[in-house]
Amino acid sequence: MKSHPPNIPIFGGTGFIGLSLAHHLKERGFHPILLARNAPSPAVPFEFRQWDAVSVGDWVKVLEDAQAVVNLAGKTVDCIKTPDNCDLILRSRVDSTKAIGRALQLVDKPPKIWVQMSTAHIYGDPPSQLCTEGSSTGYGLAPFVGKAWEEAFLESVPKGLREVRLRTSFVIGKNGGALQSLKRIVRLGLGGKVGHGQQGISWIHEFDMNEIIHQAIINKQYEGAYIASAPKPVSNEEFMKALRKRMGMPIGLPAPEFLTRIGARLIFRTDPELALYGRYVKSERLAKEGFNFRFPDLDEVLKDLLKK
Repeated sequence: MKSHPPNIPIFGGTGFIGLSLAHHLKERGFHPILLARNAPSPAVPFEFRQWDAVSVGDWVKVLEDAQAVVNLAGKTVDCIKTPDNCDLILRSRVDSTKAIGRALQLVDKPPKIWVQMSTAHIYGDPPSQLCTEGSSTGYGLAPFVGKAWEEAFLESVPKGLREVRLRTSFVIGKNGGALQSLKRIVRLGLGGKVGHGQQGISWIHEFDMNEIIHQAIINKQYEGAYIASAPKPVSNEEFMKALRKRMGMPIGLPAPEFLTRIGARLIFRTDPELALYGRYVKSERLAKEGFNFRFPDLDEVLKDLLKK
């Protein structure tokens, strides 16, 4: 009798990272189940359960005897930071995490591991310091949200479940992520440095992000907090220069801080500080686990993602 592939519920699974992860896990013999407010459009070849990211409901059944649970849920930070949006950014992360924790208490055969999305923004925006897992956390909205998110997670993990927190940098891929906006800027001839240009851009290819989650699921030595970022962060100026070169754009006008603040809000409808600030992060713990990045270099990443 043929056994059923192990279930992997992915909360917040209909976004760019969730769908990319679902394809990755399916190729490796798992059965991804996507849980989110709305079904993906267009339709995708994965089981879907509707979930309001707050309540416990019939979807609890998908946790029974699952191999792992992955939580990616949370409102995007790619928005204007109005008071309402700031509140939603925090609540969408904390409330969804607590709901999953309550649901796991109701399951007779819970999964053995909970992989939880977190954020590299937890380290703040140090101008030149390279942050690792042992670095101090930062000050401001993003670090506050990151710490509240992880605290809610640690309070919600049932006793006996292995927990992995992934403090994730910019995930770049073919079908979503920050790269799409940056390509648009470059095509407009505006792909120069932003502000002083020395703010860090820590990034990770979607394949490596997915594989970190995969390894966390199958390898018992993975536990606790890890930085999910490629090992060679670069400055904003270096990133934009590499992107212009790979896209064949010879010019890239720089964006002074005052213009960035105006353009981000009025044209791109987003938070200018996403471009004006940044951080250099690198995982010491992934190296100790023996994780090998397929895409450790920025030029190789851009070559892969921008090929025809």
